[in-house]
Amino acid sequence: MSGWSAPEENTLGVILGRKNRRGVPTASTAGRAMRSASARGASLGTGYLGVGASVLAAIQGIYGLGVFFVHAGSYPNLLPGAAAWLLYALTLAGVAVAIATRGERMPNAMFVVFLVALAAVTALDLIAIWPMHDVGKYATASASVGFGLLVAITLRRGREILAAAILLAIAMAAAVVLDTKITEQNLPAQLLVVVLCVAPSIFGLSVVRRFRRIVQLELDRVLVQSTVSAPRFAVGMLASEELARLDLAAEELLDSVATGKTKLPLAPKVASTAASLATELRLHLIEGRRETWLYHAITESEQLGKSVTLTDRGSLAGLLDPTQRDGLLAAVWLLVSDKSKTSSTAQLTIGPVNSPPDPVSKTITVPVVLTTTDVARNRVDPATWDAIGKVGRFIDSTQNSSLRVEIDCVVSNPADQ
Repeated sequence: MSGWSAPEENTLGVILGRKNRRGVPTASTAGRAMRSASARGASLGTGYLGVGASVLAAIQGIYGLGVFFVHAGSYPNLLPGAAAWLLYALTLAGVAVAIATRGERMPNAMFVVFLVALAAVTALDLIAIWPMHDVGKYATASASVGFGLLVAITLRRGREILAAAILLAIAMAAAVVLDTKITEQNLPAQLLVVVLCVAPSIFGLSVVRRFRRIVQLELDRVLVQSTVSAPRFAVGMLASEELARLDLAAEELLDSVATGKTKLPLAPKVASTAASLATELRLHLIEGRRETWLYHAITESEQLGKSVTLTDRGSLAGLLDPTQRDGLLAAVWLLVSDKSKTSSTAQLTIGPVNSPPDPVSKTITVPVVLTTTDVARNRVDPATWDAIGKVGRFIDSTQNSSLRVEIDCVVSNPADQ
């Protein structure tokens, strides 16, 4: 992979990058997942966007070629213009074949050749129309180069595509100024040909960025939702990976002792390693007896971790059944993830239990208070109220122009279990 600067992303379009790979054990589940995600052709998340961008570039190219044939009789020398279109078609076809055979990757060398070819297309087209003194009207292949950059929109970093588009726009603007006598009649055409150099790349980058953000949010939601079926006290998703690593290391050490590869008594270095493994395992097991599923759901979520504050001194969140957990998570997620409320936050307070347990139904009522900021009551989605209703009976009110919900959550009495 060395020598490639293409963004490394997993199958859902989430950029991993070298920084995110540091510190991940190569034998761990995360390490294997990252290697699989970085494999050739594994980037399925943005692959369809790349195909769509290529189709858009091809459609625009067909239109530009039609304009070229319409004005073919006006060219003093048709050869440079025809060469420009031939080179443009070969460039796009070559990139398509390379991607189909090598996977969804564009190495540095291939990207440089791609840019040089597009620069040659621009130069040949400008040479062909230069004696006609109207770049905006007669530019065809050079006006299509901005769309041609879309082919690499998902294969290279955004700043590289944007830099190439800006350089193209500067070159076209310079050609307009040097070759065209600008009048009120031809000014719109001159501006349009310059805008077409950079507008497709800006639009394409915006679409790709939004797509990746949507995928990351959905993946975050799925990971958070997985805690609904977790035990009352449990280690989190990240700690599970760490426990798997420690367990593998302990098994390897015990196996080496059992097979005689490691002699007894243990050498000081090996004994120190074994003691460290035992200490870390004990710490993780102790943490698993103090932290509830809701704590892990909030702290290990990118979306909830920065917007939600949890207060649950009695670890009562672990008493909720799966339906109540699902409703509580869904309600909190919907309240803080609304794009129209970028600064919205939520304070979730669970307990303490003040009412006595019901001896007949063997249940207790756990009070849950959900306080928000920058969330107006009339802006709450109906699905949020449905989710809150799954948790228990609730009373909503307005506090400091924001929403406050008090929920009576009926759960099984742990003393009777």
